[in-house]
Amino acid sequence: MLGTALKSLGREYLDVSLRSGADMQVRIVERPGLWMAPEALAALSADLRRVAGRTLQGDLTYGVFSGDASRMSESIITLVSRDGRPVAFNALAVMTVQTEPRPTEVLHLGLVMVDPDERSGGLSWVLYGLTCFLVFFRRQFRPVWISNVTQVPAIVGMVSGMFSDVWPSPVAGRRTLTHQMLARRILAHHAYVFGVGEEAGFDEDRFVITNAYTGGSDDLKKTWEQAPKHRDPVFNEFCAAELDYDRGDDVIQLGRMDMPAMRRYLLREVPKSKILGLVITGAFVAVSRVVLPALHWFDASRDWGILRARGGLK
Repeated sequence: MLGTALKSLGREYLDVSLRSGADMQVRIVERPGLWMAPEALAALSADLRRVAGRTLQGDLTYGVFSGDASRMSESIITLVSRDGRPVAFNALAVMTVQTEPRPTEVLHLGLVMVDPDERSGGLSWVLYGLTCFLVFFRRQFRPVWISNVTQVPAIVGMVSGMFSDVWPSPVAGRRTLTHQMLARRILAHHAYVFGVGEEAGFDEDRFVITNAYTGGSDDLKKTWEQAPKHRDPVFNEFCAAELDYDRGDDVIQLGRMDMPAMRRYLLREVPKSKILGLVITGAFVAVSRVVLPALHWFDASRDWGILRARGGLK
């Protein structure tokens, strides 16, 4: 774990590997379409399709499955392998939402797929929170907005418990103007990220996307009976009341990874045996954005972009 973190210090984008158990390896790659060699990018896409092939009967045609390298340029991929065989992944999408006074970067929790043979393997802490945790470290603990689009009660409950200021949720506090503004602009300009077509509607009062499975995500549509339930019935009741499963509705949730969320994630989600290694990995990921710029600044022998004048002062 330490070795791979050290190797990533000089890179602009995340490429971090760590072990989870004796035979499980996790690799996180940020925006691989911008820097990964074509053959490596093709191999990564093949690994994602291999997991999808074990999970779905049909084919997905959006996002990282589209075959478009530009989509991989907007994604952060978390790939879990057992003995070298891909068994699960999460494809987060990085969305730049145009807001005032400056754009807001939102991490869309994206598509999660797990090989049916691995679904009791305790991977939720890796697939849903790990990448957000490392991005939060890399941003010097600045809050990170996240979005989630789902019809699955188990995921609605997990997101509600893991992140801060989540709306909507049956246990949430209140909807803010920021929630509403971000949701409007995500649905207006970024719906393709989660496979929602132009035919879909958006109920702003309930944050429900109606007829959501028409933009490439058709094979992800579930009936109420198929949708995994949460252990707390309040989330199951919430989804049953708000969503029309015959039509194909989704709820869009917005929340933040911040210091309280990070503390909850470490204490509730991460196995105790992994906490120290995870914090060390996060610290080394942060070094590339905190310590190295300071060291480069004091190295007068080299130019460093716009932070040092070329040719000296006159």
